[in-house]
Amino acid sequence: MIARYIHLWFSLAKFSLLGELAFRGNFLIKVFVELLWLGLLLLFNVAVFQQTKFIASWDAQQYLFFIGCYFAMGGVIETLFLENCNQFAELVRSGDLDFFLLKPIDEQFLISFRNIDWSCVPNVLLGFLVMAYALWASDWPFDPVKAMNFVILFTCGAALAYGFLLTLTSASVWFMRNQSLYEVWWLFSTLMRYPREIFQKWASPAGLFFFFVVPIMLVTNVPARVMVRPLELESWLVFYALGAAVVVAWVSRRVFRAALQRYRSASS
Repeated sequence: MIARYIHLWFSLAKFSLLGELAFRGNFLIKVFVELLWLGLLLLFNVAVFQQTKFIASWDAQQYLFFIGCYFAMGGVIETLFLENCNQFAELVRSGDLDFFLLKPIDEQFLISFRNIDWSCVPNVLLGFLVMAYALWASDWPFDPVKAMNFVILFTCGAALAYGFLLTLTSASVWFMRNQSLYEVWWLFSTLMRYPREIFQKWASPAGLFFFFVVPIMLVTNVPARVMVRPLELESWLVFYALGAAVVVAWVSRRVFRAALQRYRSASS
């Protein structure tokens, strides 16, 4: 069963790549825009650390690693499922969702992963290059355990982001249009850009809320922290991130199934 889905995903990825290559100009423009966005992030990082040595106890190289982690995570989200989820409301409104429900395959898989945005793949590679440079510049001693933990937690972060996005997507069945829902996602993606420690004093309730109640800040905070920050006093964060990923994935699956049960096809 798993092999079948892997084979299908590779077929969908190949088909998406052929579609991207048919419009090479659009592909190159999208890549250029993403490169410009990364350049602005790095320029802002340099400008800030010309004025200070630390941002909420993160030094320049640690924060640079955090930026790379955020950019790579954003690339994974946009490559795999952001555009697919964004199109879900149109499928509901037009009734085209019927064609997906009739196919002999899991609906969530087909709706979430039917298109691969290859123009965002360079984001993932560039994000990892930024992280590698940050580790090199800080003389980070290679630790295979930390590296393995990072890969696991980065995967958990992607699962968390997917779960939140799928939950917002599923709400389109009730609201029909999801523009306001994606403004919520934009807020979530903005929060992913910052370390938890910057939410202090009057902003601390917001930091606590988005770390423990709606744990979107775990997506990039914990993977980055496990590589460049000491975790001895906060090792519970690793287990918390793993548990949160499982819970959010399970809840999003339940919400999606409930949304499909609520859906009324175009022929009904």
